[in-house]
Amino acid sequence: MDTGKKSGDGSPVGFPAGKAADNFNHTSVLLHECIDGLHIDPDGLYVDCTAGGGGHSSEICRRLSTKGRLVCIDQDADALRETARVLKEYQNVTLVADNFFNIKNIFAEHGFGQASGFLVDLGVSSYQLDTPERGFSYMHDAPLDMRMNINDRYSAYEIVNEYSENELRRIITDYGEERWAERIAKFIVAQRAGSPINTTFELVSVIKKAVPKGAREDGPHPAKRTIQAIRIEVNNELAILEPAVNDMMSLLVAGGRVCVITFHSLEDRMIKNAFRNLERPCKCPKELPMCVCGKKPQLKVITRKPILPSEQEIENNRRSHSAKLRIVEKL
Repeated sequence: MDTGKKSGDGSPVGFPAGKAADNFNHTSVLLHECIDGLHIDPDGLYVDCTAGGGGHSSEICRRLSTKGRLVCIDQDADALRETARVLKEYQNVTLVADNFFNIKNIFAEHGFGQASGFLVDLGVSSYQLDTPERGFSYMHDAPLDMRMNINDRYSAYEIVNEYSENELRRIITDYGEERWAERIAKFIVAQRAGSPINTTFELVSVIKKAVPKGAREDGPHPAKRTIQAIRIEVNNELAILEPAVNDMMSLLVAGGRVCVITFHSLEDRMIKNAFRNLERPCKCPKELPMCVCGKKPQLKVITRKPILPSEQEIENNRRSHSAKLRIVEKL
């Protein structure tokens, strides 16, 4: 296994030394649908942009020849160590500790040629949700964190305690689609005026006070949308999507594919629009008899409607219920 530059203990540079977490647990969503969707060429170069626990990666490796190569990218140190453990028997794997937003730099630094396929799973892993100290879940009390890369400077603590009321309202509205965003932002600012909000349960308590009783009794957990919004802001999850998709398409061979799994409507809408813009780049006025801008389609959409998990998969893994898989192929 190729880990590129190495630290003193052999770990890839870019994430802390250590061993894979003993309690790392993540079930890959839409596993076989993704592998089928990639149409794997045994001799091709494939990139798992969010390697997680290596579930999708191991299935790709099984289908590659010794001439093929898999690149596993993840910004979460624990996830990448687990991927290394799962794939230790394979020699044609390169581990990269980074954000897939930097895909062009990664290819340039490692001297990779064009890829045959990219896979992106935008979900938060079960390990991240179930590890209290990571602060991703409103079901566990933990310090406000939510960083996928623990080396990043800003955590949820800074968002909650330093953003202005208007900034909080904006992200809770835009990223959480929360109807009570204005009240929640106001309550957060009032609470932190006395003392900082330090933990997930402290934040959940404030949110519950802000959301009217009737609304708390109907629908999802009252903190779900706000926690989602803060996590998206901490990790800059949405802003990177369209630029990353564009970069992946520029690195694909003709006939290569991109598979993207999303888990909420904002992500899915952005991915759908990014694909549409590359499929129909012409912006000429409709009244013109022909295109004069010269922009040509770069891809064809394989999945006009996203692929959803089967009832059996949802029964086996409840967290897969909101997953959507979209697939495109480069022209």
